[in-house]
Amino acid sequence: MRDISSAHRRPRSLALLAAAALLASCGSTAPDAPPAVAAPGAAAVWVTSGDHTRLLARGDDIAFDAAPAAALHIEVDVQRRYQTMAGFGASLTDSSAWLIARLPAAQRKALLEELFGRGPGGIGLEVARLTIGASDFSRQHYSLDDRPAGESDPTLANFSIDANRADVLPVIREALAVNPALKVMASPWSAPGWMKTSGSLVQGSLRPDMHDAFARYLVRYVQAYAAEGVPIFALTVQNEPHFEPPDYPGMRIDPPARAALIGRHLGPLLRAQGLATQILEWDHNWDDPQAPLTVLADPVASSYISGVAWHCYAGDVRSQSTVHDAHPDKDVWFTECSGGEWNREWPQALPWYASHIVIGASREWARGVLMWNFALDEKFGPHLGGCSNCRGVVTIDSATGAVTRNLEYYALAHASKFVRPGAQRIGSTGAVGELDNVAFRNADDGSRVLVVSNAATQARQFSVNEGGRRFRFSIPAGSLATFTWPER
Repeated sequence: MRDISSAHRRPRSLALLAAAALLASCGSTAPDAPPAVAAPGAAAVWVTSGDHTRLLARGDDIAFDAAPAAALHIEVDVQRRYQTMAGFGASLTDSSAWLIARLPAAQRKALLEELFGRGPGGIGLEVARLTIGASDFSRQHYSLDDRPAGESDPTLANFSIDANRADVLPVIREALAVNPALKVMASPWSAPGWMKTSGSLVQGSLRPDMHDAFARYLVRYVQAYAAEGVPIFALTVQNEPHFEPPDYPGMRIDPPARAALIGRHLGPLLRAQGLATQILEWDHNWDDPQAPLTVLADPVASSYISGVAWHCYAGDVRSQSTVHDAHPDKDVWFTECSGGEWNREWPQALPWYASHIVIGASREWARGVLMWNFALDEKFGPHLGGCSNCRGVVTIDSATGAVTRNLEYYALAHASKFVRPGAQRIGSTGAVGELDNVAFRNADDGSRVLVVSNAATQARQFSVNEGGRRFRFSIPAGSLATFTWPER
């Protein structure tokens, strides 16, 4: 996670400061569970409005009719099928895990059931990302094999995941107990300092003579977590590999080095150990699609890579399709975007995150869509370096344990609550005026899901047609709506 200065940062204003007290109380209760289906001959609708008066709130069912299409019209085409979805989620950073682990057992259980469950009140998140060692959202900087200055450990005799036993491991195991199908991926922010040109967790590059040791380090992590009941389904070799942050762990690994690490060391080692863990390339911003294309051009490395992971902090989401079109056999994953206090006015921020992340990343082939921290405290931490005003999906008050559901929670929930694993993205009209949308078909019952965001400052009426079934709806300004209806 870099200090965010990208195009979606919005200037502060007195109005933002005046809204702080209101925002602190928004989303204080979990959403209601949706019924299984809409009424016959109708679509069901849920809305989160930019003025906070509706938070994933169920509206009246909308009857299908034969009225003509509105000026703003979305055509849904179930015959056009795209990627199969794995789900939506966020990162269980050290800070998130520490905050959740400190909650009383009953409150912690309720929060995890809400985030990962599909029962009453659950929003059905299906993917979680872990950090291998520290990130900026850790209370201390560490790797899983730290040594004193001047010492090294090429045999990994001192490798240990003990630093994760107090919070990360128990919390992710509790999440898996709620949802045993939860997909857990992991990314390092740095190799141990003795493997790097800097000799430090902060800055520097992976030394070429340490490729084998680092590959074994990553495999040891996968094996250690599996032994604790946490299967790691995918790894990236480095978070944001073209960025060397000045005050928290990071490491530069350029494309030729990543190709060598994956093709000559990590890929063969995972295979030799009989591990099914996938390797995802890149794990960085949309602004440099040539970087993953360079790695994928190496035929040996490419043979071990299952997909490409992306972040939101620079560039355009369409880069996902640029790389996918060149390598359609590789999956697309969107693995990080943080909300923060630079963008907290709901009527602008809610549709931004919906349109660019939940809708945009999905329309550009992402099988999984993840935000950054699951949880941070009221001071946007704990953190040690890095982003000082990032926002979690939820905020947990460090003194009281009170949970606030932030706008990122609702942006995710408008998809995760309704789009089940195995669903396919289906065809739908692209942006219609200031309305963005994405559509899915659930595999288990054929039901349709349509997520629509409205970035306009006024309500917008639009119509939807799918297979001759049509309905109209007026979506409030700066709002997000999800529609579901059954297969015929």
